[in-house]
Amino acid sequence: MPGRVRNRRPALAALAAVGSIACTTLMAVAGGSWASDASAAGAFACRVDYTANDWGSGFGAKVTVANLGSSAVNGWTLTYTYAGNQTLQNGWSGNWSQAGKRVTVTNLSWNGTVPAGGSVSAGANFTYSGTNAKPADFAVNGAACTGTTPTTTTTPTTTTTTPPVGAAPALRVSGNKIVTAKGEPYRLLGVSRSSGEFACVQGKGMWDGPVDQASVNAMKTWNIHTVRIPLNEECWLGVNGSPGGATYQQNVKDYVDRLTANGINVILDLHWTWGAYANGPDWHCKDEHATCQKPMPDARYSPQFWTGVATAFKGNNAVVFDLFNEPYPEIAGDWNKTLGWQCWRDGGTCTGLPYETAGMQDLVDAVRGTGATNVLMLGGLEWANDMREWLTHKPIDPLNNIAASWHAYSFNACATESCWDSQVAPLARQVPVVLGEFGQDNCGFDYMRRLADWADTHSVSYLAWTWNPWGCSTGAVLIKDWNGTPEPGVGEGFKAHLLGQNPGGTP
Repeated sequence: MPGRVRNRRPALAALAAVGSIACTTLMAVAGGSWASDASAAGAFACRVDYTANDWGSGFGAKVTVANLGSSAVNGWTLTYTYAGNQTLQNGWSGNWSQAGKRVTVTNLSWNGTVPAGGSVSAGANFTYSGTNAKPADFAVNGAACTGTTPTTTTTPTTTTTTPPVGAAPALRVSGNKIVTAKGEPYRLLGVSRSSGEFACVQGKGMWDGPVDQASVNAMKTWNIHTVRIPLNEECWLGVNGSPGGATYQQNVKDYVDRLTANGINVILDLHWTWGAYANGPDWHCKDEHATCQKPMPDARYSPQFWTGVATAFKGNNAVVFDLFNEPYPEIAGDWNKTLGWQCWRDGGTCTGLPYETAGMQDLVDAVRGTGATNVLMLGGLEWANDMREWLTHKPIDPLNNIAASWHAYSFNACATESCWDSQVAPLARQVPVVLGEFGQDNCGFDYMRRLADWADTHSVSYLAWTWNPWGCSTGAVLIKDWNGTPEPGVGEGFKAHLLGQNPGGTP
Protein backbone atom coordinates (compact mmCIF):
# COMPACT_ATOMS: atom_id res chain seq x y z
CA MET A 1 0.00 0.00 0.00
CA PRO A 2 1.45 3.41 -0.90
CA GLY A 3 3.41 4.92 1.90
CA ARG A 4 1.96 8.39 1.57
CA VAL A 5 -1.47 7.15 2.67
CA ARG A 6 -0.79 5.14 5.79
CA ASN A 7 -4.19 3.57 6.34
CA ARG A 8 -2.61 0.21 7.15
CA ARG A 9 -2.58 -0.42 10.82
CA PRO A 10 1.07 -1.53 11.41
CA ALA A 11 2.76 1.59 10.26
CA LEU A 12 1.07 2.01 8.19
CA ALA A 13 -7.97 -38.54 -10.42
CA ALA A 14 -7.68 -42.35 -10.42
CA LEU A 15 -5.06 -43.95 -8.27
CA ALA A 16 -2.46 -45.41 -10.62
CA ALA A 17 -0.33 -47.03 -7.97
CA VAL A 18 -1.15 -48.14 -4.46
CA GLY A 19 1.36 -49.65 -2.09
CA SER A 20 1.19 -50.64 1.56
CA ILE A 21 4.24 -51.68 3.55
CA ALA A 22 4.06 -52.79 7.17
CA CYS A 23 7.00 -53.12 9.50
CA THR A 24 8.12 -54.00 12.99
CA THR A 25 11.51 -52.98 14.28
CA LEU A 26 13.59 -53.77 17.35
CA MET A 27 15.76 -50.70 17.65
CA ALA A 28 15.67 -47.31 19.25
CA VAL A 29 16.19 -44.34 16.99
CA ALA A 30 17.59 -41.16 18.44
CA GLY A 31 16.42 -37.67 17.60
CA GLY A 32 12.68 -38.12 17.15
CA SER A 33 12.18 -41.87 17.50
CA TRP A 34 9.10 -43.99 17.83
CA ALA A 35 8.45 -44.46 21.53
CA SER A 36 9.22 -47.96 22.80
CA ASP A 37 6.54 -50.36 24.08
CA ALA A 38 6.75 -51.31 27.74
CA SER A 39 6.77 -55.01 26.87
CA ALA A 40 9.57 -54.76 24.33
CA ALA A 41 12.04 -51.98 24.91
CA GLY A 42 12.84 -50.08 21.74
CA ALA A 43 10.21 -51.85 19.59
CA PHE A 44 7.82 -50.01 17.31
CA ALA A 45 5.53 -50.91 14.44
CA CYS A 46 4.53 -48.80 11.46
CA ARG A 47 2.87 -48.96 8.07
CA VAL A 48 3.45 -46.71 5.08
CA ASP A 49 0.67 -46.35 2.51
CA TYR A 50 1.65 -44.84 -0.84
CA THR A 51 -0.73 -43.67 -3.57
CA ALA A 52 -0.02 -41.88 -6.85
CA ASN A 53 -2.40 -39.90 -9.05
CA ASP A 54 -0.66 -40.18 -12.44
CA TRP A 55 -1.41 -37.96 -15.47
CA GLY A 56 1.29 -39.29 -17.83
CA SER A 57 4.15 -36.85 -17.48
CA GLY A 58 3.81 -36.31 -13.77
CA PHE A 59 1.93 -37.39 -10.70
CA GLY A 60 0.87 -36.42 -7.24
CA ALA A 61 2.15 -38.74 -4.52
CA LYS A 62 0.59 -39.16 -1.09
CA VAL A 63 2.36 -41.00 1.71
CA THR A 64 0.65 -41.93 4.97
CA VAL A 65 2.68 -43.14 7.94
CA ALA A 66 0.58 -45.10 10.44
CA ASN A 67 1.79 -45.71 13.98
CA LEU A 68 0.77 -49.31 14.78
CA GLY A 69 2.49 -49.29 18.15
CA SER A 70 1.12 -48.58 21.60
CA SER A 71 3.04 -45.35 22.20
CA ALA A 72 3.22 -41.99 20.47
CA VAL A 73 6.06 -40.91 18.22
CA ASN A 74 7.51 -37.44 18.52
CA GLY A 75 9.28 -36.46 15.31
CA TRP A 76 9.48 -38.53 12.13
CA THR A 77 11.64 -38.84 9.01
CA LEU A 78 10.42 -40.91 6.07
CA THR A 79 12.77 -42.05 3.29
CA TYR A 80 12.23 -44.03 0.10
CA THR A 81 13.79 -44.48 -3.36
CA TYR A 82 12.37 -44.29 -6.87
CA ALA A 83 13.61 -46.64 -9.60
CA GLY A 84 13.11 -44.19 -12.47
CA ASN A 85 13.67 -40.50 -13.16
CA GLN A 86 10.91 -39.16 -10.93
CA THR A 87 11.81 -35.58 -9.99
CA LEU A 88 10.39 -33.64 -7.06
CA GLN A 89 8.59 -30.40 -7.96
CA ASN A 90 6.92 -29.29 -4.74
CA GLY A 91 5.57 -30.81 -1.55
CA TRP A 92 3.28 -30.07 1.34
CA SER A 93 2.69 -31.10 4.97
CA GLY A 94 6.34 -32.06 5.30
CA ASN A 95 9.84 -30.90 4.45
CA TRP A 96 10.45 -32.66 1.13
CA SER A 97 13.88 -33.08 -0.46
CA GLN A 98 15.47 -35.33 -3.07
CA ALA A 99 19.05 -36.48 -3.61
CA GLY A 100 19.32 -38.50 -6.79
CA LYS A 101 16.57 -41.11 -6.64
CA ARG A 102 16.21 -40.93 -2.84
CA VAL A 103 13.38 -38.88 -1.33
CA THR A 104 13.30 -37.66 2.27
CA VAL A 105 10.30 -36.21 4.11
CA THR A 106 10.50 -34.80 7.65
CA ASN A 107 7.71 -33.51 9.83
CA LEU A 108 6.70 -29.89 10.24
CA SER A 109 6.26 -28.24 13.62
CA TRP A 110 2.52 -28.95 13.68
CA ASN A 111 2.45 -32.63 12.63
CA GLY A 112 5.47 -34.13 14.36
CA THR A 113 3.52 -36.06 17.00
CA VAL A 114 1.72 -39.20 15.82
CA PRO A 115 -0.31 -40.94 18.55
CA ALA A 116 -0.54 -44.70 18.93
CA GLY A 117 -3.04 -45.93 16.36
CA GLY A 118 -2.83 -42.63 14.51
CA SER A 119 -1.33 -41.57 11.22
CA VAL A 120 0.11 -38.58 9.42
CA SER A 121 0.11 -37.79 5.71
CA ALA A 122 2.16 -35.66 3.36
CA GLY A 123 2.12 -35.15 -0.38
CA ALA A 124 4.18 -33.90 -3.30
CA ASN A 125 4.13 -33.42 -7.05
CA PHE A 126 6.71 -35.08 -9.31
CA THR A 127 7.52 -35.17 -13.01
CA TYR A 128 8.81 -38.26 -14.85
CA SER A 129 9.17 -39.99 -18.20
CA GLY A 130 9.03 -43.68 -19.02
CA THR A 131 7.68 -45.92 -16.25
CA ASN A 132 6.46 -44.86 -12.83
CA ALA A 133 6.88 -47.84 -10.53
CA LYS A 134 5.94 -47.36 -6.88
CA PRO A 135 8.80 -47.37 -4.39
CA ALA A 136 9.16 -50.30 -1.99
CA ASP A 137 11.95 -49.41 0.43
CA PHE A 138 10.17 -47.14 2.90
CA ALA A 139 11.93 -46.41 6.16
CA VAL A 140 10.87 -44.32 9.13
CA ASN A 141 13.53 -42.77 11.36
CA GLY A 142 16.16 -44.96 9.74
CA ALA A 143 14.35 -48.26 10.35
CA ALA A 144 13.40 -50.21 7.21
CA CYS A 145 9.68 -51.01 6.98
CA THR A 146 10.00 -54.56 5.64
CA GLY A 147 8.19 -56.64 8.29
CA THR A 148 4.53 -57.44 8.83
CA THR A 149 1.77 -55.68 10.67
CA PRO A 150 1.27 -57.05 14.22
CA THR A 151 -2.08 -58.82 14.50
CA THR A 152 -2.73 -57.23 17.89
CA THR A 153 -2.68 -53.74 16.46
CA THR A 154 -6.00 -52.02 15.93
CA THR A 155 -6.81 -50.46 12.58
CA PRO A 156 -4.99 -47.13 12.43
CA THR A 157 -7.10 -44.00 12.38
CA THR A 158 -6.34 -40.70 10.77
CA THR A 159 -5.57 -37.89 13.18
CA THR A 160 -6.17 -34.18 12.81
CA THR A 161 -2.64 -33.77 11.43
CA THR A 162 -3.76 -35.29 8.12
CA PRO A 163 -4.10 -32.40 5.65
CA PRO A 164 -7.27 -31.67 3.72
CA VAL A 165 -7.55 -33.07 0.20
CA GLY A 166 -6.37 -30.82 -2.61
CA ALA A 167 -3.02 -29.07 -2.43
CA ALA A 168 -2.14 -25.81 -4.13
CA PRO A 169 -1.01 -26.21 -7.75
CA ALA A 170 2.54 -25.66 -8.94
CA LEU A 171 2.59 -22.61 -11.21
CA ARG A 172 4.58 -21.20 -14.12
CA VAL A 173 4.24 -18.46 -16.73
CA SER A 174 3.13 -19.30 -20.26
CA GLY A 175 2.69 -16.33 -22.56
CA ASN A 176 0.50 -13.83 -20.76
CA LYS A 177 -1.00 -16.37 -18.37
CA ILE A 178 -0.01 -18.07 -15.15
CA VAL A 179 -0.70 -21.77 -15.66
CA THR A 180 -0.64 -25.03 -13.70
CA ALA A 181 1.62 -28.01 -14.39
CA LYS A 182 -1.01 -29.18 -16.89
CA GLY A 183 -0.80 -25.88 -18.74
CA GLU A 184 -4.23 -24.70 -17.61
CA PRO A 185 -4.66 -20.95 -16.93
CA TYR A 186 -4.85 -20.14 -13.23
CA ARG A 187 -5.53 -16.79 -11.56
CA LEU A 188 -4.24 -15.81 -8.15
CA LEU A 189 -7.40 -14.74 -6.30
CA GLY A 190 -7.34 -13.89 -2.61
CA VAL A 191 -6.02 -11.51 0.00
CA SER A 192 -2.92 -10.11 1.65
CA ARG A 193 -2.31 -11.25 5.24
CA SER A 194 -0.24 -8.52 6.87
CA SER A 195 2.02 -8.69 9.96
CA GLY A 196 5.04 -10.73 8.84
CA GLU A 197 6.59 -7.40 7.89
CA PHE A 198 5.96 -5.44 11.09
CA ALA A 199 5.23 -7.63 14.13
CA CYS A 200 8.83 -8.78 14.58
CA VAL A 201 10.12 -5.20 14.81
CA GLN A 202 7.26 -3.82 16.91
CA GLY A 203 7.48 -6.23 19.84
CA LYS A 204 4.42 -8.16 18.68
CA GLY A 205 6.05 -11.52 18.02
CA MET A 206 5.64 -13.21 14.66
CA TRP A 207 2.03 -12.86 13.54
CA ASP A 208 -0.67 -10.38 14.45
CA GLY A 209 -3.18 -13.17 15.08
CA PRO A 210 -3.58 -16.93 14.58
CA VAL A 211 -2.14 -18.93 11.70
CA ASP A 212 -3.66 -22.26 12.78
CA GLN A 213 -5.98 -24.55 10.82
CA ALA A 214 -9.08 -22.76 12.06
CA SER A 215 -7.79 -19.46 10.66
CA VAL A 216 -7.09 -21.11 7.31
CA ASN A 217 -10.56 -22.66 7.30
CA ALA A 218 -11.99 -19.17 7.74
CA MET A 219 -10.18 -18.07 4.58
CA LYS A 220 -11.56 -21.04 2.67
CA THR A 221 -15.14 -19.99 3.47
CA TRP A 222 -14.44 -16.92 1.32
CA ASN A 223 -13.15 -19.07 -1.59
CA ILE A 224 -9.66 -17.62 -1.11
CA HIS A 225 -7.15 -19.44 -3.30
CA THR A 226 -4.05 -17.27 -2.78
CA VAL A 227 -2.60 -15.47 0.24
CA ARG A 228 0.10 -12.83 -0.06
CA ILE A 229 2.41 -12.66 2.96
CA PRO A 230 4.53 -9.50 3.45
CA LEU A 231 7.95 -10.17 5.01
CA ASN A 232 10.77 -8.27 6.72
CA GLU A 233 14.29 -8.82 5.37
CA GLU A 234 16.13 -8.05 8.61
CA CYS A 235 13.95 -10.41 10.63
CA TRP A 236 14.45 -13.18 8.05
CA LEU A 237 18.22 -12.66 8.14
CA GLY A 238 18.41 -12.26 11.93
CA VAL A 239 19.84 -8.74 11.69
CA ASN A 240 17.14 -7.01 13.72
CA GLY A 241 13.83 -7.84 15.38
CA SER A 242 12.42 -10.77 17.31
CA PRO A 243 11.77 -13.45 16.33
CA GLY A 244 14.62 -13.37 13.85
CA GLY A 245 16.81 -15.68 11.82
CA ALA A 246 16.00 -19.39 11.92
CA THR A 247 12.95 -18.93 14.17
CA TYR A 248 11.38 -16.33 11.89
CA GLN A 249 12.18 -18.46 8.84
CA GLN A 250 10.58 -21.56 10.36
CA ASN A 251 7.43 -19.63 11.23
CA VAL A 252 7.15 -18.52 7.62
CA LYS A 253 7.81 -22.03 6.31
CA ASP A 254 5.20 -23.58 8.60
CA TYR A 255 2.52 -21.08 7.58
CA VAL A 256 3.31 -21.54 3.90
CA ASP A 257 3.13 -25.33 4.28
CA ARG A 258 -0.23 -25.11 6.01
CA LEU A 259 -1.71 -22.83 3.36
CA THR A 260 -0.44 -24.83 0.39
CA ALA A 261 -1.62 -28.10 1.98
CA ASN A 262 -5.07 -26.52 2.05
CA GLY A 263 -5.04 -25.70 -1.65
CA ILE A 264 -4.00 -22.06 -1.17
CA ASN A 265 -1.11 -20.67 -3.18
CA VAL A 266 1.24 -18.27 -1.42
CA ILE A 267 2.93 -15.07 -2.56
CA LEU A 268 5.94 -14.09 -0.44
CA ASP A 269 6.48 -10.34 -0.61
CA LEU A 270 9.59 -8.38 0.41
CA HIS A 271 7.82 -5.52 2.16
CA TRP A 272 10.08 -3.80 4.70
CA THR A 273 13.79 -3.33 4.02
CA TRP A 274 16.94 -1.64 5.30
CA GLY A 275 18.04 1.76 4.03
CA ALA A 276 18.46 5.29 5.35
CA TYR A 277 15.84 7.51 3.72
CA ALA A 278 15.01 10.13 6.31
CA ASN A 279 14.74 13.44 4.51
CA GLY A 280 13.56 12.82 0.96
CA PRO A 281 10.04 13.20 -0.39
CA ASP A 282 7.55 10.76 1.12
CA TRP A 283 9.82 9.53 3.89
CA HIS A 284 8.15 7.67 6.73
CA CYS A 285 10.75 7.02 9.39
CA LYS A 286 14.27 8.07 10.27
CA ASP A 287 15.32 4.51 11.13
CA GLU A 288 17.64 2.85 8.62
CA HIS A 289 16.45 -0.55 9.85
CA ALA A 290 13.54 -2.39 8.22
CA THR A 291 10.87 -0.69 10.32
CA CYS A 292 8.99 1.05 7.52
CA GLN A 293 8.54 1.16 3.78
CA LYS A 294 11.50 2.32 1.65
CA PRO A 295 11.63 3.50 -2.00
CA MET A 296 13.86 0.66 -3.25
CA PRO A 297 15.41 -2.59 -2.04
CA ASP A 298 18.93 -2.28 -0.69
CA ALA A 299 22.12 -3.88 -1.99
CA ARG A 300 23.25 -4.77 1.55
CA TYR A 301 20.52 -7.25 2.50
CA SER A 302 17.84 -7.64 -0.20
CA PRO A 303 19.73 -10.00 -2.55
CA GLN A 304 20.80 -12.02 0.49
CA PHE A 305 17.17 -12.17 1.64
CA TRP A 306 16.00 -13.53 -1.71
CA THR A 307 18.84 -16.04 -1.87
CA GLY A 308 17.65 -17.38 1.49
CA VAL A 309 13.94 -17.37 0.64
CA ALA A 310 14.53 -18.97 -2.76
CA THR A 311 16.71 -21.66 -1.20
CA ALA A 312 14.03 -22.38 1.40
CA PHE A 313 11.21 -22.74 -1.13
CA LYS A 314 13.12 -24.03 -4.14
CA GLY A 315 11.14 -26.91 -5.65
CA ASN A 316 7.82 -25.66 -4.26
CA ASN A 317 6.36 -23.87 -7.25
CA ALA A 318 3.05 -23.36 -5.48
CA VAL A 319 4.89 -20.37 -3.95
CA VAL A 320 5.35 -17.13 -5.90
CA PHE A 321 7.99 -14.50 -5.08
CA ASP A 322 6.96 -10.80 -5.11
CA LEU A 323 10.45 -9.29 -5.25
CA PHE A 324 9.69 -5.84 -3.82
CA ASN A 325 6.41 -4.45 -2.57
CA GLU A 326 6.05 -0.91 -3.92
CA PRO A 327 9.01 0.79 -5.60
CA TYR A 328 9.03 4.58 -5.83
CA PRO A 329 12.64 5.63 -6.61
CA GLU A 330 11.50 8.38 -8.98
CA ILE A 331 10.03 10.32 -6.06
CA ALA A 332 13.48 10.80 -4.54
CA GLY A 333 14.73 11.92 -7.96
CA ASP A 334 12.24 14.79 -8.21
CA TRP A 335 9.69 12.62 -10.06
CA ASN A 336 12.09 11.85 -12.89
CA LYS A 337 10.55 8.69 -14.36
CA THR A 338 13.47 8.06 -16.73
CA LEU A 339 15.91 7.91 -13.83
CA GLY A 340 13.32 6.02 -11.81
CA TRP A 341 12.99 3.17 -14.29
CA GLN A 342 16.76 2.95 -14.67
CA CYS A 343 17.14 2.69 -10.91
CA TRP A 344 14.26 0.19 -10.76
CA ARG A 345 15.95 -2.22 -13.15
CA ASP A 346 19.67 -1.65 -12.54
CA GLY A 347 19.94 -0.45 -8.93
CA GLY A 348 23.24 1.00 -7.76
CA THR A 349 23.55 4.67 -6.82
CA CYS A 350 20.20 6.33 -7.47
CA THR A 351 19.39 10.03 -7.39
CA GLY A 352 18.08 11.13 -4.01
CA LEU A 353 18.69 7.81 -2.27
CA PRO A 354 21.61 7.77 0.21
CA TYR A 355 21.95 3.99 0.25
CA GLU A 356 23.16 1.59 -2.44
CA THR A 357 20.10 0.01 -4.03
CA ALA A 358 19.48 -3.42 -5.52
CA GLY A 359 17.72 -3.33 -8.87
CA MET A 360 15.08 -5.80 -10.00
CA GLN A 361 17.71 -7.52 -12.15
CA ASP A 362 19.83 -8.07 -9.03
CA LEU A 363 16.90 -9.72 -7.25
CA VAL A 364 15.99 -11.90 -10.23
CA ASP A 365 19.62 -13.02 -10.40
CA ALA A 366 19.66 -13.77 -6.66
CA VAL A 367 16.64 -16.07 -6.97
CA ARG A 368 17.72 -17.83 -10.14
CA GLY A 369 21.24 -18.28 -8.77
CA THR A 370 19.82 -20.78 -6.27
CA GLY A 371 18.23 -22.90 -8.99
CA ALA A 372 14.73 -21.89 -7.89
CA THR A 373 12.19 -21.82 -10.73
CA ASN A 374 9.32 -20.09 -8.92
CA VAL A 375 7.19 -17.48 -10.65
CA LEU A 376 8.46 -13.95 -9.89
CA MET A 377 6.37 -10.79 -9.54
CA LEU A 378 7.74 -7.28 -10.14
CA GLY A 379 5.88 -4.08 -9.26
CA GLY A 380 6.21 -0.90 -11.30
CA LEU A 381 6.95 2.68 -10.22
CA GLU A 382 4.87 5.06 -8.09
CA TRP A 383 4.07 2.47 -5.45
CA ALA A 384 3.58 -0.21 -8.17
CA ASN A 385 0.75 1.81 -9.75
CA ASP A 386 2.63 3.07 -12.83
CA MET A 387 3.20 0.17 -15.24
CA ARG A 388 3.75 2.14 -18.46
CA GLU A 389 7.42 1.28 -19.01
CA TRP A 390 7.44 -2.05 -17.17
CA LEU A 391 7.79 -4.11 -20.35
CA THR A 392 10.58 -1.89 -21.72
CA HIS A 393 12.61 -2.31 -18.52
CA LYS A 394 11.67 -5.92 -17.74
CA PRO A 395 14.73 -7.71 -16.29
CA ILE A 396 16.24 -10.69 -18.05
CA ASP A 397 15.05 -14.01 -16.66
CA PRO A 398 16.51 -17.15 -18.27
CA LEU A 399 13.23 -18.92 -17.47
CA ASN A 400 11.01 -16.05 -18.68
CA ASN A 401 8.90 -16.78 -15.61
CA ILE A 402 7.96 -13.24 -14.55
CA ALA A 403 4.58 -11.61 -13.92
CA ALA A 404 3.86 -7.90 -13.53
CA SER A 405 2.71 -6.82 -10.06
CA TRP A 406 0.28 -3.89 -10.09
CA HIS A 407 -1.19 -2.07 -7.09
CA ALA A 408 -4.30 0.07 -7.49
CA TYR A 409 -6.06 1.92 -4.68
CA SER A 410 -8.83 4.46 -5.07
CA PHE A 411 -6.40 7.25 -4.18
CA ASN A 412 -3.74 6.27 -6.77
CA ALA A 413 -3.11 8.21 -9.96
CA CYS A 414 -4.32 5.34 -12.16
CA ALA A 415 -7.72 4.65 -10.61
CA THR A 416 -10.20 4.74 -13.50
CA GLU A 417 -11.32 2.32 -16.19
CA SER A 418 -9.88 4.58 -18.89
CA CYS A 419 -6.45 4.51 -17.23
CA TRP A 420 -6.59 0.75 -16.72
CA ASP A 421 -7.54 0.32 -20.39
CA SER A 422 -4.70 2.51 -21.63
CA GLN A 423 -1.89 1.57 -19.22
CA VAL A 424 -2.56 -1.93 -17.88
CA ALA A 425 -4.58 -3.77 -20.52
CA PRO A 426 -1.78 -3.57 -23.14
CA LEU A 427 0.65 -5.01 -20.61
CA ALA A 428 -1.80 -7.80 -19.72
CA ARG A 429 -1.81 -8.84 -23.37
CA GLN A 430 1.94 -9.48 -23.14
CA VAL A 431 2.61 -10.85 -19.64
CA PRO A 432 0.53 -12.04 -16.67
CA VAL A 433 -0.63 -9.15 -14.50
CA VAL A 434 -1.27 -9.72 -10.81
CA LEU A 435 -3.11 -7.01 -8.90
CA GLY A 436 -1.04 -7.66 -5.80
CA GLU A 437 -2.88 -5.10 -3.67
CA PHE A 438 -6.07 -3.13 -4.14
CA GLY A 439 -8.57 -1.35 -1.93
CA GLN A 440 -10.27 1.95 -1.32
CA ASP A 441 -9.97 4.69 1.26
CA ASN A 442 -13.38 4.11 2.80
CA CYS A 443 -15.33 1.04 3.88
CA GLY A 444 -17.40 0.76 0.72
CA PHE A 445 -16.93 -1.65 -2.18
CA ASP A 446 -17.87 0.49 -5.18
CA TYR A 447 -14.35 1.20 -6.45
CA MET A 448 -13.18 -2.33 -5.64
CA ARG A 449 -16.16 -3.83 -7.48
CA ARG A 450 -15.38 -1.86 -10.63
CA LEU A 451 -11.74 -2.89 -10.47
CA ALA A 452 -12.46 -6.56 -9.74
CA ASP A 453 -14.98 -6.69 -12.59
CA TRP A 454 -12.42 -5.10 -14.91
CA ALA A 455 -9.77 -7.59 -13.78
CA ASP A 456 -12.13 -10.52 -14.38
CA THR A 457 -12.75 -9.28 -17.94
CA HIS A 458 -9.02 -8.97 -18.62
CA SER A 459 -7.94 -12.25 -16.90
CA VAL A 460 -5.97 -10.31 -14.28
CA SER A 461 -5.30 -11.88 -10.88
CA TYR A 462 -6.11 -9.88 -7.74
CA LEU A 463 -5.56 -9.86 -3.99
CA ALA A 464 -7.34 -7.41 -1.72
CA TRP A 465 -5.75 -5.61 1.23
CA THR A 466 -6.08 -6.81 4.00
CA TRP A 467 -7.09 -9.95 5.95
CA ASN A 468 -6.56 -8.35 9.38
CA PRO A 469 -9.28 -7.29 11.88
CA TRP A 470 -8.02 -3.76 12.43
CA GLY A 471 -11.35 -1.99 12.15
CA CYS A 472 -12.53 -0.38 8.94
CA SER A 473 -12.43 3.27 9.98
CA THR A 474 -10.28 4.28 7.02
CA GLY A 475 -10.84 1.44 4.54
CA ALA A 476 -8.79 -1.48 3.20
CA VAL A 477 -9.72 -3.84 6.06
CA LEU A 478 -11.79 -6.90 5.11
CA ILE A 479 -12.63 -8.74 8.35
CA LYS A 480 -13.99 -7.98 11.82
CA ASP A 481 -12.36 -11.03 13.46
CA TRP A 482 -10.14 -14.00 12.69
CA ASN A 483 -13.23 -16.17 12.12
CA GLY A 484 -13.59 -14.31 8.82
CA THR A 485 -16.64 -12.23 9.73
CA PRO A 486 -16.70 -9.67 6.90
CA GLU A 487 -16.66 -5.95 7.52
CA PRO A 488 -19.88 -4.34 6.24
CA GLY A 489 -19.47 -3.01 2.73
CA VAL A 490 -15.88 -3.79 1.78
CA GLY A 491 -15.68 -7.24 3.37
CA GLU A 492 -19.18 -8.35 2.48
CA GLY A 493 -18.73 -7.13 -1.08
CA PHE A 494 -15.38 -8.79 -1.67
CA LYS A 495 -16.46 -12.07 -0.08
CA ALA A 496 -19.54 -12.22 -2.30
CA HIS A 497 -17.40 -11.47 -5.34
CA LEU A 498 -14.83 -14.16 -4.52
CA LEU A 499 -17.55 -16.75 -3.97
CA GLY A 500 -18.57 -16.25 -7.58
CA GLN A 501 -15.05 -16.82 -8.95
CA ASN A 502 -13.07 -19.88 -10.03
CA PRO A 503 -9.30 -19.46 -10.37
CA GLY A 504 -9.30 -22.11 -13.09
CA GLY A 505 -7.00 -25.03 -13.71
CA THR A 506 -6.40 -28.15 -11.67
CA PRO A 507 -3.33 -29.08 -9.60
